[in-house]
Amino acid sequence: MDQHHRSDQHPPVLGQCPVCANEFTVTRLDCGNCGTSVSGTFRLNRFSRLSADHLHFLETFVKNRGVIKDVEADLGISYPTVRARLDEVIRQLGFATGDDGQPRPSQSRDARREILEQLQNKQISAGEASRRLAALTQSAE
Repeated sequence: MDQHHRSDQHPPVLGQCPVCANEFTVTRLDCGNCGTSVSGTFRLNRFSRLSADHLHFLETFVKNRGVIKDVEADLGISYPTVRARLDEVIRQLGFATGDDGQPRPSQSRDARREILEQLQNKQISAGEASRRLAALTQSAE
């Protein structure tokens, strides 16, 4: 591998200002191989927001294909700790975790399915099903 492309040659990019915690923007990119430079204002991707610990956890999670038992074994931590760290990473990436009052997509699908099954089994009226489905849509927005 070319020395210029080794990941251990340079420290990782900081995503946030160490003084005020504002998100950094990149203004110059340089190729270590041919010397090409590009100047401008570029946004970092959402993964640049993650700390080194969060990145390590995410790499371990992906390496283990999201199998929590394997993540537990790899990192030597408990199931609740894996879930807590995963929720931290999800929040840092700017996504809802489900514990913030917003239902996850699977929860909304399950709730819709249950309402439709109740309607099909004549446990609720069409009007009641409509009202419940509308409430689900409003809570998801």
